[in-house]
Amino acid sequence: MTLIELILACGILLILSSAALPLVRMTVQRQKEEALRRDLREMRDAIDRYKDDADKNLIRTEVGSEGYPPDLQTLVDGVTVSGAGGAVGGISASALAGASGTGQFGSAGTPSFGLGAPGGSALGTSPLGSQSAQTGAALSNTPSKVRYLRKIPVDPMTGNAEWGLRAVQDDPDSHSWGGHNVFDVYSLSTGTAIDGTKYQDW
Repeated sequence: MTLIELILACGILLILSSAALPLVRMTVQRQKEEALRRDLREMRDAIDRYKDDADKNLIRTEVGSEGYPPDLQTLVDGVTVSGAGGAVGGISASALAGASGTGQFGSAGTPSFGLGAPGGSALGTSPLGSQSAQTGAALSNTPSKVRYLRKIPVDPMTGNAEWGLRAVQDDPDSHSWGGHNVFDVYSLSTGTAIDGTKYQDW
């Protein structure tokens, strides 16, 4: 009887484990898909921020790049961002100075706190306001190195830190990178997601 009970117990455990295995695989695949979406969103956000700085003439870009990074490694290594275009720490000088008459910042970029004429003109003519304006001008002309991506993430589907790249000159569904710039990224996995879509199309 003991041998028979042992065989029955092993059989029940085998059946239960076989039923649970697909659920475990589904859970693991779902976690990988969530990681893939997060990595793609992170890299695309870094590309967009690089593009925004390039459009503001804060980054020197090559002709024909349309303001997009040449590769993903450039986002990791970082680029020298100049504030000569009227930006201080990524914030435009006009935003720091405030519009005239708003009562938030003076004409020289110092807070008015509701004192003096609208726009803080009384404080703007003070030595403190003049000194603040000179400091802001000095900061705006100080270049700094900005990194847009901590590291190139590993594709959870392939296990490699290699991604498909598309240039702005390439077709939207192209799987062959022209090499001019990086406009978009996609997974090199040929697998199919739980919802039936292809990972390469994400």
